[in-house]
Amino acid sequence: MNHLGGRALRTARLARLSASTGGRLWYANRAGRNGHDARAFAQHDRIAEEVLGTLGTMKGAAMKLGQLLSYVDVDLHPEAADTYQARLAALREAAPPTDHAAVEQVIREDFGAPPEQVFASWDPDPVAVASIGQVHRAVLPGGEEVAVKVQHPGIAEAVEADLDNLDVFGRLARRISPEVDPDELLVELRERTLAELDYQQEARFQQAFVDRYAGHPFIRVPAVHHDWCRPRVLVLEYVHGRRFDDLIGDDKADRDYYGEVIFRFVFGSLYRFRLFNSDPHPGNFVFPDDGTVAFLDFGSSRSFSVGARERLERVHRAVAAEDVEGLEVALRGAGILPEGATTDLEAVLGWFQTLREPMLVDAPQTYTREYARRAIAASMDRESPYLPALRRLRMPPEYLLLNRITFGVNSLLGRLEPTANWHRIMAELSAGAEVATPLGEAEAEFLADHPLRG
Repeated sequence: MNHLGGRALRTARLARLSASTGGRLWYANRAGRNGHDARAFAQHDRIAEEVLGTLGTMKGAAMKLGQLLSYVDVDLHPEAADTYQARLAALREAAPPTDHAAVEQVIREDFGAPPEQVFASWDPDPVAVASIGQVHRAVLPGGEEVAVKVQHPGIAEAVEADLDNLDVFGRLARRISPEVDPDELLVELRERTLAELDYQQEARFQQAFVDRYAGHPFIRVPAVHHDWCRPRVLVLEYVHGRRFDDLIGDDKADRDYYGEVIFRFVFGSLYRFRLFNSDPHPGNFVFPDDGTVAFLDFGSSRSFSVGARERLERVHRAVAAEDVEGLEVALRGAGILPEGATTDLEAVLGWFQTLREPMLVDAPQTYTREYARRAIAASMDRESPYLPALRRLRMPPEYLLLNRITFGVNSLLGRLEPTANWHRIMAELSAGAEVATPLGEAEAEFLADHPLRG
């Protein structure tokens, strides 16, 4: 049995957590929605700490479930929701680390030597811990400072055990967030976790982003030291800077600036390069003091075909034009609305408009946390008026992933509260419209002769 626990032990721990939180969560959710019961808020805090302690130490898909649930507190009083999200956010950035000896054993097995012999300098204390691995600072023999991402030992076996127990995960998800449809959450859980186990694929995707953003004026992707990578170890350029939470107290102009950079990276990568990372969250950004933003962690990356991008653009053009007939044609062309199937297209249009609300009006708009929660609720709240119509659709995998990106970006920008004319910026990114902002002007010069635009 590995240090993460065998199949039976992991199943038992999840079942105990689900059972122990059931009645308390029902009470806390009911009382917390009324907005007046301090005991309910304290109960949420205790429950979230218990979930953190269990899922964090288990790592793997169990920990990933907690990370996903930290985004979907859609039906709580704001004070309780903020407390709960803050607790589970630790699973995204500061989960319990794997012990030094176990990590060093992975280095020995993959390199044939202990880390002190492989690297000129090695810090045994991790700078970040995630569901699949943790990151250590090190220095290569040539003097390059690097981030060494090491898979938790035994994690592949733990993930296999977890994915065989998705019914237990579903019960736990229903306990923690009763309004969320667990089926959609579990599909995402499986896809993300399996993708993040493949470090070789992650290195290839990160290199694809490096190639496309090398020399960019405000977007930075850390270099991959391929000669030093191994099946369970990634060696990447180390980037110094502030983290996302450090920006929350910045002045409005800075938050507007960084919000636009994040928006441009996410949607520019999709529309210009047909690449996207489906896991945007606060731990995946570093903000150096030179005005750039460094984007980290490409374990959940995917690519689009040219045809898929064109079909996607037709759907969004119909949404922007409030063209119900055009939306039906676009949905059928994309395979989202199967031939012969019918649905409430007005409701589908309303759902798309909710997800893209800040981008639809040709005027400055501000992302807010209230909007981020409302957009998630439109898709995942069991009481959403859009769900009956959405259930008649057949979302291709790439579109499901794109929706998840949208949720993540909405959550991030909702915390920063940046203001911009997102309509014009999106038109610039997706349709080559006129440059909309000073950042767009700087980017246009960079892209003028870019060989990899596609």
